[in-house]
Amino acid sequence: MNNVQNYKEIMAFHPGYYVEEIIETMGISQAEFAMRMGTTGKTLSQLINGQANLSNDLAQKLAIMLGTSVQYWLNLQTAYDQKVIEIRQAKELDLQVEIARQIEYSYFEKYVGLPKAKTFAEKVLNLCGYFKVSDLRVLLQPDFLVNFRAGISTWEEKNMINARAWLQTALNVSASIQTEPFDAEKLKKYLPEIRTMTLQDPAAFLPRLRELFAECGVAFVLLPYLKNSGINGAVKWVNSNRVVLAMNNRRHHADTFWFSLFHEIKHVLQKKITTVFLNADEKEQEAIDNHLEREADSFAQNLLIPERAYHNWQPTKYTTDEEIIDFAEKIGVHPGIVAGRLQHDGIIARTRCADMKQKYEIVV
Repeated sequence: MNNVQNYKEIMAFHPGYYVEEIIETMGISQAEFAMRMGTTGKTLSQLINGQANLSNDLAQKLAIMLGTSVQYWLNLQTAYDQKVIEIRQAKELDLQVEIARQIEYSYFEKYVGLPKAKTFAEKVLNLCGYFKVSDLRVLLQPDFLVNFRAGISTWEEKNMINARAWLQTALNVSASIQTEPFDAEKLKKYLPEIRTMTLQDPAAFLPRLRELFAECGVAFVLLPYLKNSGINGAVKWVNSNRVVLAMNNRRHHADTFWFSLFHEIKHVLQKKITTVFLNADEKEQEAIDNHLEREADSFAQNLLIPERAYHNWQPTKYTTDEEIIDFAEKIGVHPGIVAGRLQHDGIIARTRCADMKQKYEIVV
């Protein structure tokens, strides 16, 4: 019979459970009880087996027949319904705990102020509230926040969960950033100024960078890297007049920071409002490569180091550090950016120019 449900320490007793006990105490058949009650045997059977809820009519009949109040029976139904909800919530919570185990909860304690949680159940509830979802399993839905494209769709479950968790965090943070309506032409005019920031320290350029982005309708968010998210940045349009450009501090070297930033700027200028761009790890990015990604790569590469100047320079593995510094000064960028390009192109070893490649200490 289904007139009793239980899960762990929670038990739910259907009103039919008590009716069944009364019939046994009276020592009569269900058919006779149904006749005395003034209902059909089928209706009584469904009630006893927990297949039908107790109606107002049946509650009234039972109250008159057994000398109780109608409210007594209705309260039994209400109590049962509430316990069934508790059981369902407990089961669903346990399923969500498996997702919560894959998310670094301490990240959200430290950076967005979520309260400390003693149990995974508490973590689930706190994360659901922060992500604005009713169930953490929403993070696994194919079209939640971003539709993972070919290649990224082969990510492990924990990567998809954390990528979406990080992106939702960026969106939450961006909500407090005031921006003007999006203006692509203004953003293009600011590109030379942004490029000169490669010669500055983060403490100097970040306030100005945020300011000019906001003037152009871009909410710029810089967050710490979330473990297992596998992404370094993202672009997501909120509406046609506002876009979020989010980056994390996973890549501390100046060359990777600026390449990633200009890569994301190009995605902003592409204005593909229905597309969410995720700047993934190199191996995943290879798998999702398409013309928009290649266009963004080319844009970032050529804006930082003009292709004609790079071609005319014709560097080799014998190019000295002094020559790298001279070339960087000539084109007006940090020498670490030039060194990073040479390493990326396989011209010089990645072990070279360690001192030249500036590491940023970005306070987020």
